[in-house]
Amino acid sequence: MIVAGAGPAGLVAAVRARELGADPVVYEKGARPGGSMLLSSGVVWRHLEWDDFRRECPQGDERLQRLVWERFDESLAWLRRLAPPVVWEETRNPRTTGARFDPRGLTAALAARIPSKKLVLATEAPADTAGTLVLATGGFGGSRELVAEHIRPAVPLRLRANPWSAGDGLRIGLARGGTLSAGMDEFYGRNMPDRAWGEDEYVTASQLYARRARIVDEDGLEFFSAGDVSWSETNVVQATARRPGARAYYLLDEQTLADPEVAAQVARAGDARLEPPPPGAAAAVRVVASITHTIGGLAIDDDARVAGVEGLYAAGVDAGGVATGGYASGLAQALVLGLVAAESAVADA
Repeated sequence: MIVAGAGPAGLVAAVRARELGADPVVYEKGARPGGSMLLSSGVVWRHLEWDDFRRECPQGDERLQRLVWERFDESLAWLRRLAPPVVWEETRNPRTTGARFDPRGLTAALAARIPSKKLVLATEAPADTAGTLVLATGGFGGSRELVAEHIRPAVPLRLRANPWSAGDGLRIGLARGGTLSAGMDEFYGRNMPDRAWGEDEYVTASQLYARRARIVDEDGLEFFSAGDVSWSETNVVQATARRPGARAYYLLDEQTLADPEVAAQVARAGDARLEPPPPGAAAAVRVVASITHTIGGLAIDDDARVAGVEGLYAAGVDAGGVATGGYASGLAQALVLGLVAAESAVADA
């Protein structure tokens, strides 16, 4: 068995496959394991209520959503048994359930269960393997070519993720006869301050108050109503990506700016904050759309098999269509589908 990618989905699949008696080799094209999980807040969650999941992601594949939602609790319990360091025992969001892990500690806890000679870094997985292959390369957010083809932003998007998730799994799956899921034009990301920022600011610099702002583009057009902003703010980021320059301006009144949480985020915008603000606004921040991961990908069945392709499985966001129309936890998708892919691959061998 070969696992392509050593992000959370690939590591989970490899650890679970070893528990079941297989001896997978994990190939990671990047210089380190952990994928974009290392750059995240580390919160692994599901919607507390099933109906909330469906409302948030109404075009998603209901079979896969059921799979993630129903298997999440047992999957999280499996993950906890590996003893990764926990930051919070809950999510601090009343609409969700789960836990926050230290991303580096979680990566180390998973990688420690894979022999070093079976975790091959800085090497792409062989695409022509005749044996079982689990695709877990993290989607195609790092490929400007594929993002332009499927998502069609106004300009190339800033990447808020690791640079190695560039569609390798998608290309392999399609070359073997796989098909595309729904949601190929959707992505999860954040509106970030329109200034230079690095990996250490992917979480802290996110500007997460769109529902309390007036949102205008570079031409001054108010293109998105604050009342239409989803709780995850994914829909406003996708809309921003298609405006001139993939930019927007968040205009705030005095009452909103008086909120300490909002004021702290605005302060972290640095020189993306307009001084002086436009007439009628207490503050204004110029933001730019960024991409963290794609939502569309390979179509799979509820055993994580790539549809119609023998011996090929997809996990994490290489598997598409789970969160179409909204947003759900990418780390939960990686965890559950990583386990399912490993179990199916071992059972089918």
